[in-house]
Amino acid sequence: MSPTENGLARLLAQRIAAGGPVSVAEFMAEALSHPEFGYYMGKDPLGVAGDFTTAPEISQMFGELIGLWCANAWLALGKPTPFILVELGPGRGTLMTDALRALETVPACRAAVHVHLVEHSPFLRERQRQALSGVDVTWHDAVNDLPMLPAIFIANEFFDALPIEQFVCRDDGWHRRLVGLLPEDSDGAPGFVFTHAPAPASPEELPGSAVPSAETGAIIESSPVARQIAVEMARRIRSHTGAALIVDYGYAGPAIGDTLQAVHRHAYAPVLERPGEADLTAHVDFSALAQAARSVGADCWGPLPQGEFLRRLGIETRAGALAAAATAGQTTDIERALTRLIGDDQMGTLFKVLAIGPRAAAPPAGFLPEDANIQ
Repeated sequence: MSPTENGLARLLAQRIAAGGPVSVAEFMAEALSHPEFGYYMGKDPLGVAGDFTTAPEISQMFGELIGLWCANAWLALGKPTPFILVELGPGRGTLMTDALRALETVPACRAAVHVHLVEHSPFLRERQRQALSGVDVTWHDAVNDLPMLPAIFIANEFFDALPIEQFVCRDDGWHRRLVGLLPEDSDGAPGFVFTHAPAPASPEELPGSAVPSAETGAIIESSPVARQIAVEMARRIRSHTGAALIVDYGYAGPAIGDTLQAVHRHAYAPVLERPGEADLTAHVDFSALAQAARSVGADCWGPLPQGEFLRRLGIETRAGALAAAATAGQTTDIERALTRLIGDDQMGTLFKVLAIGPRAAAPPAGFLPEDANIQ
């Protein structure tokens, strides 16, 4: 194999040639998580040298406020001891590092917490181990592997990277969208193209946005994997108490539209080109997550715009406190970070926040208009 040849593209091409087109979810899962060639399995995707930047990497303020939210949730739950603090998709471990530092302000909470991380990438697990040096951490491949204890879950930019199914509207109904194979290029490299299943999908397979009046060519999306994880978290919250905070970019569905995108070196890239070398994501349907959680007996609040949520938690007060002890250059950085996190034209509106908690519990911090400054 030449240095420039894409090994995953070759494997996917062989699979499609032998068995026919694969679903968008199958293509996405292989591109992100193939044991050898998956995007997340052997590289650091974050930061200037990577492909994208998440909120915890922008400023310590984000992780600190999430940590204080967790402490507030723990108090509201009656101070369960011990409890597990679970982060799904922890990246470099930056958010958890900042959150644990904030938990030090509530010593009883910090003493009760056991840190558990859901991460299947060996490379990223090592980065997390370095960031959380000195912290007793347990890693898991899936939510199902967690111990049955009171749990507070954090999921920041986790659900957007889960595989989605897509359906395209044709004259005779909604068909599952597939990925097929193009003839090989002159250099022998395989290429991929979107196609669709020959027969319409059954009503049971379709999300709620599959309206009969949609225009031909319209696309709808669903993520069975995301709903399954929301259900599992909610079941654990219902049976053993706990809370969950989901932060991601997305919408309160149902909605029609193609949100699948690829990002490479902080720029958009062709979705089907060179799988495993770019991040593939899709906008999160927060209504579907909330519906899944409620279906097993949990309550949900939100989604709220990220900017509004962080303001209610007192991020502007925290930024002012940091700036008061900072140099002029550091103050400028703090102001820029604040704008990125809460600005309507940046992360403040596109990113949403959803909370899950026990049935009949009071709304958690940040989900009442009068909330401010939980520090």
